[in-house]
Amino acid sequence: HSVRFCTAEEMAYYRQQPWMEGFEETGQEEVNLYIFRHYMDWYLKNHPEVHKGMTILVRQMQPTSEGMPIELYFFSADTAWLRYEHLQAEVFDHLLAVLHTFGLKAFQSPTGMDIQKVKSIEERKI
Repeated sequence: HSVRFCTAEEMAYYRQQPWMEGFEETGQEEVNLYIFRHYMDWYLKNHPEVHKGMTILVRQMQPTSEGMPIELYFFSADTAWLRYEHLQAEVFDHLLAVLHTFGLKAFQSPTGMDIQKVKSIEERKI
C-alpha cells in the first residue's frame, strides 16, 4: 500500500542527494519504489565490503499477495562465511531502516498477537 508517486517536495529533496547522480528520470511522475531501487543500487556499489568486480543487482520481482518483492543480488568482497553473514545482515538492516525515507513500508503478515490486539479493541467497543 505504500508504493506511490513522489511529491514535488520529495523529488526536490532527492535531487540534492549524492546518490541521485546517474539517476535517469522517466520524464513523468517518479514512483518512490523506482527511486528506492536506485538508492539501494548506489548503496551496494559504494559499500566497502561488496565485491565491485561481480554482479550487483537490485530488481523488482513479480508482485505477490504479500507485496512487491525486491531482490538484492551482490557478492561479498570477503570469502569468510561469518563476514558474509554480517554483511548480509548489515545490508538488510540498512534497507529496513531507510524504507521510510522513501515513503515505503515492509510487509509483515499479521501474527497471533496482532489478531489478539484487534480482538481486544473490538471487545472494548461493544
